[in-house]
Amino acid sequence: MNRKTFLRQLGYVTAGTILTPPLLKLTKQNGPFFRMNSDIGYFTGRGGTIGWFVTPDAVVVVDSQFQNSAEDFISGITDYGTGPTRILFNTHHHGDHVSGNGVFSSENYQIIAHENVPILQRRVAEAQGNIDSMVAAEITFDDSYSIDLGTEQVTARYYGSAHTGGDSVIWFENKNIAHMGDLVFNRWYPFIDLEGGASIQGWIELLETVAEEANRETRFIFGHGNVDFGVTGDTSDILYMRDFLSKLLDHTSEGLTAGQSIDEITNIDQFKEFPDHQSAGARLSLTANITAAYEELSSET
Repeated sequence: MNRKTFLRQLGYVTAGTILTPPLLKLTKQNGPFFRMNSDIGYFTGRGGTIGWFVTPDAVVVVDSQFQNSAEDFISGITDYGTGPTRILFNTHHHGDHVSGNGVFSSENYQIIAHENVPILQRRVAEAQGNIDSMVAAEITFDDSYSIDLGTEQVTARYYGSAHTGGDSVIWFENKNIAHMGDLVFNRWYPFIDLEGGASIQGWIELLETVAEEANRETRFIFGHGNVDFGVTGDTSDILYMRDFLSKLLDHTSEGLTAGQSIDEITNIDQFKEFPDHQSAGARLSLTANITAAYEELSSET
């Protein structure tokens, strides 16, 4: 997607890009703090999964959820580390990933995100009339941003439009762990934010690239997950998400080629190849996903 197209799409951003509470109910809640090893883990709370990494000198956090769950996180992370260097990455602009930014900012966290994230975040805040309370990244990047913490190299990479126009993957290079944000809804029908710059084809390509950059031992943290599958996984889960999106485009393209209407194309309860996928309401359903694919493919003709 070129910059002109991206900026045009920004004009359509509405309050609908904030994920709604029903989406939050399916994520497994056994914590909310979980360790993946001695100094890295995740926090479920309320919203998109928070990732965390601690050393004696630093605390690095990925995504901030909402104000109340951000406060819970800040209180709890002190059991793991309280280093003077404090960094928060936003994987993208949706409310369940950035609404706790103010809490982190007040605790002297430096906020970092892809350059499109504050733009999209501001458009949503303006549409909702709460621009005065918006807290966005002070540091932004174009392609990548790395931080050397001695024992760990943390790198945020932007691969192009996918779930939104500003998603980044946060790699903990030495630990071989990556936080995917909402680039993976694990066995869940995803939110495809076309109004926020999404591209299903770009999403497919991104997941393939990430899988190629990873290896068999790489572990991933996902933004959301089906209660039976959770919010962590490996490259097989990355490629499963890719395969779902590919099937989504193929199904919709076949319907368009056959001259079917959108009602006919969406007249399906489930793809038989993906029996484990769950819906979290109308906006996160197979019908909504096919509708997004229909709009994307129709705009290309």
